[in-house]
Formats: sequence, structure tokens, C-alpha cells
Amino acid sequence: MEWSLSIAAGLSAAAIVCILFLLGFFCMPLLASGEILRIFSWTWQPFHGHFGILPMCAVSLLLSVAATSLAFPVAVGICCYANFLVPAGAGRLVLTLMHFMAGIPTVIYAFVSIFLLVPLVRDHLQCGTGFSFFTAMLTLSLLILPTMVLVFNAHLQQADPILRLAAEAAGMNPVQQVRHLLIPTASRGLVIAAVLGFGRAVGDTMVSLMLAGNAPQLPGSPFDSVRTLTAHIALVISTDSQSMAYQSVFASGLVLFFLLSTINLLIRRIGRRQGGAAS
Repeated sequence: MEWSLSIAAGLSAAAIVCILFLLGFFCMPLLASGEILRIFSWTWQPFHGHFGILPMCAVSLLLSVAATSLAFPVAVGICCYANFLVPAGAGRLVLTLMHFMAGIPTVIYAFVSIFLLVPLVRDHLQCGTGFSFFTAMLTLSLLILPTMVLVFNAHLQQADPILRLAAEAAGMNPVQQVRHLLIPTASRGLVIAAVLGFGRAVGDTMVSLMLAGNAPQLPGSPFDSVRTLTAHIALVISTDSQSMAYQSVFASGLVLFFLLSTINLLIRRIGRRQGGAAS
């Protein structure tokens, strides 16, 4: 078993290195010719020779931060509600629902939002076509919510039962236990849940591709159409294979690779700190 796990880990590491090598190899012509500055600019107008991906980079970060900020307090509330504020049966039902939501394909969230959320934004709020930053943000927050709930719930389950018994003996009600004892104890779980949710939001393609409107611009309002890096890669690679627009795909992939690698390293660092504190 040890050898099998070591081989699997080695193959995974080799695959990551190969992906990085592939992206770097296809970006080398941009670096050698100096065209990389045209890629990392703020204007995307391929018919006029402008291939800047910075608007997509900024939108990816803005959309992910907004969705994470919206989903995070809801995830904390659901965890506390399921674990401490309702009977055990009702809490298990809520967590089962979260497990079910986590298994739903991303395209289903986006598909349902097209028929439910987009008309609501377009007709009732009367804000553009409905395919916008706002619509994608709401759907993306719903998409990452189960991940954040399940990760934080796992850390809450690891809390020492003796702490809860001591809190009950001290006369603390469930709300006080959650606020003053359990959430501070599982604070690292909160951070890890937020970081994982942010990472999934950054890496998602279908929600932004189907709901954000795919306009390569910085949003002037939440109801403007935007395009993320993942949607940009999907759109360009399906229609082009030779121009500078196609080469921008590899630069976009390299940016996403380093961004998600940074998120994973951050999670590992948090985990090492938690382990050191526990020891």
C-alpha cells in the first residue's frame, strides 16, 4: 500500500510538472518576441490587434471574491445551525442536502439559472440582458456553498467534546457556545473553507461562460456583462488555433495555474500551522 501511494503521488506530481512545462513551452514564443506585453494589457480587441487579458484576470478575482464573500457567512450559519441549534435529525438532513448539492454538476447550476435567475434580473430588476456579473456571482456563490459547508463542518466535528461539556456546565446556551467557544476553536477550518471555496470559484468555467455575458471588460456596475479567464480560454480555443488570441490562452492558463497553486500552498501552510499548534 505504501508503494502504491508513493507511485500515485509521484505520478500526480509529474503530471503537474508536465502541465507547467506545456504552458511554459507555448508561452515561450510570446516571451522571445516581446509580445507578452501585448497579452498583459487592458484592451481585448483582437480585430484591432489588442489581445490584453488583464480585464479577464481582474474579473476572475473580483467575481471569485464576491461569490466567496456572499457564500462564506451563509456556510458558517448553516454549519452552526445543523450542529448546534436544531435536533440531530434535522441537522443530518441539512448536511445530507449539502452533500447532494456538492455532487450536482456545475452545468446544471448554470442551466437552471438561465431559466430562473436571468429572467428575474432582466424583467423584474430591468438591468440589461440578465447575463451579468451579478447573475454569475449569485450562481457561483450557490455552487461553492456546499464545499465550504462540508469543509467547515468537518473541522467542527473535530472539536473536543469535553469543551462542549465544560461550556454546558458553565451555563452557556448553544448560541454562546458557538460564538465564544466552537468558532474560535475551529477558526483555521473557517480559513481553509474560505480558501477552498475561493479556489473553486476561480477555477469554474461553466457558470461564468453561460451566465456572465462574456464581454471582455471591467464592469462598471454589477449588471454589466464580463468575461473570466476560464471562460476566455473556452471561447478562444473553440474558435481559433493560430492567431495571437490563441496564444493568449496559454498565458491565461499560466496565470490560473500559478493562482491555484498559490491557493493550494496557502492551504498546506494553514494545515502545518494547525498541526504545530495541536502538537
